[in-house]
Amino acid sequence: MSDEQQVDRQFAIQRIYTKDISFESPNAPQVFISEWEPKINVDLSTEIQALSQDTIQVVLTVNVVAKHEDKTAFLVEVQQAGIFLAKGFSEEELGPLMGIGAPNALYPYAREVVSDLITRGSFPQFTLQPVNFEQMYAQQAASKEAPAEKTH
Repeated sequence: MSDEQQVDRQFAIQRIYTKDISFESPNAPQVFISEWEPKINVDLSTEIQALSQDTIQVVLTVNVVAKHEDKTAFLVEVQQAGIFLAKGFSEEELGPLMGIGAPNALYPYAREVVSDLITRGSFPQFTLQPVNFEQMYAQQAASKEAPAEKTH
């Protein structure tokens, strides 16, 4: 690749914003009366949408559900989004850039929002653990290729 082509490549965060927030505590105040021993489930997903030729929106959705004594203590859903400029990259390069780089940029914001919502709900502080988006991307890519391999 020539130096001229390298100069034309740009990856930049245009905007990071919270697209959607939801917090529910359907069994409050009863959930606060007994000793707190929750079972917590965390799900992550990303959605990528081209807004224009060089502008892409990535939405990282984080769902956290805490169950206590088989009742839902709280549910949190946060959609942390970003608008990214990605200019001069091939299709093959855009996949990892948007599937790994963009979620890595969004995740710290989502972690903060999730933690804040749970604390405001009067539950003990909860911090999302670090996530390996590179591994998640590789698993998603492998699962998309697996059905194609079976058809050959």
